[in-house]
Amino acid sequence: MRPAAPKLLVNPGRRHDESAARPPIGQDVSPARFHARFPDYAPTRVVDAPGIAAALGLASVAVKDESHRLGLPSFKILGASWAVYRLLVGRLGHEPEWRDFEELRAALAPLGSLTLVAATDGNHGRAVAHMARLLGYAARVFVPAGTATARVAGIESEGAPVTVVDGTYDDAVRASAALAAEDVLVVSDTSWEGYTAVPLTVIEGYATIFAEVDAQLAEPPEVVVVPMGVGALAAAVVQHYAAQATIVVVEPRSAACGMASAEAGRPVEVPGPHDSIMAGLNCGMVSIIAWPTVFAGADLFVAVDDAAAEVAMRDLAEIGVVAGETGAASLAGLRAAVDSGLAGLAGKRVLVLCTEGATDPVAYERIVGRRP
Repeated sequence: MRPAAPKLLVNPGRRHDESAARPPIGQDVSPARFHARFPDYAPTRVVDAPGIAAALGLASVAVKDESHRLGLPSFKILGASWAVYRLLVGRLGHEPEWRDFEELRAALAPLGSLTLVAATDGNHGRAVAHMARLLGYAARVFVPAGTATARVAGIESEGAPVTVVDGTYDDAVRASAALAAEDVLVVSDTSWEGYTAVPLTVIEGYATIFAEVDAQLAEPPEVVVVPMGVGALAAAVVQHYAAQATIVVVEPRSAACGMASAEAGRPVEVPGPHDSIMAGLNCGMVSIIAWPTVFAGADLFVAVDDAAAEVAMRDLAEIGVVAGETGAASLAGLRAAVDSGLAGLAGKRVLVLCTEGATDPVAYERIVGRRP
C-alpha cells in the first residue's frame, strides 16, 4: 500500500529566544552519571546512512539506534529509571551513596514496600516494571485495548501484572492515576493538573541520549527528527538542540495531538480511536508539562500514516537497524519533511532518533520480510 499524503505544519509558536533553553537539573547526580552505574550500560550506537542521505539530498543522516538500551528494546528506560530514582530519593530525604544496585536497594530499604504504577502503550510501562524489579518493588501496568500481545508479554516478563483498559492510552493514564496512594507511586511520562514533578524528571532522564550523541558525532546536527507521543522526548530534544538546529516532530495521522495543539495554540485532545501501528505514538493529549517547551522549540510538525512507517522500517533494516513501527516514525517524517520543502532541509546534517526495536516481532516479520 502506498503511503497517504502526510500532513505538515510549520509551528506558529516557534521562538528563537531563551524560552526553549535547557534548564539546570539541580541534583548532585546527573542522568548520564546515574545511567552509567547500570551493570549493562554502554552508549547506544549511531549508524551512518549515506544512501538515505544521498536519496534525500542531505549532507548526512545519522541514526541514533535506541533498539537496545539497558537490557530493553527502547529508550524509555532512561526517563523511567531517572524518574523512579528521583521520586524515591525525594521520599528518602537525601541523596544516598551507592555504587551498584545492591547498595542502592539497601539505601532505599527504609522506604518499605512500594508499588510502582504506570500507563503505557508498551515501552514506558515495561521500563517502569524493569526498574521496580531491579529495586525489589512491585509494579502494575495499564495498557489500552488493542495493545499487541508481544508488548504485554514484555511487560509481564518483568514480573508486573498488566491490566487492559477498554479505551485509549489516555484512558489507561486515568486508570493508573486513580491508584495513587502512600505506598503506590504513579510513574507517568505524561502530566496533568497537579501531576508534573515526575514527568519533568522523565524528560531530564533522556538527556543521556544527547550527551552520548555529542561525543559520537564529529559535527553537531543541523536538523533533529524526533517522534512526538505525549512530547517528553521532544521536549528533551528542544532543550538540547533548539538553539542550534531545526527540530522536526513526527506523529501518526490518527493521533497528531502535537499538530492539533500547535494549530490551536494550546493543548487540545485528539479523540480516539488511536489505532496506528506506531503504538508508542498513539496519544490523544500532549503532556502539559512538556508542551510549552515543544511549542517554543519545534520547527515543523509532520503527521504520517502507517504505510510510511512501514517503508521506513524496511529502509532502516537495509542499514542494519532493527526498528519497530514507532522507532521508524522519525525516518518516515524526515522523508515527508524533505519532500515538502517547508523546513529548508536540503544539504543539512540530520540526526534521526530511532526510539525502539522490534517490540512486536510478528508484525516486524510481516512488514520487513524477515525476523528481527
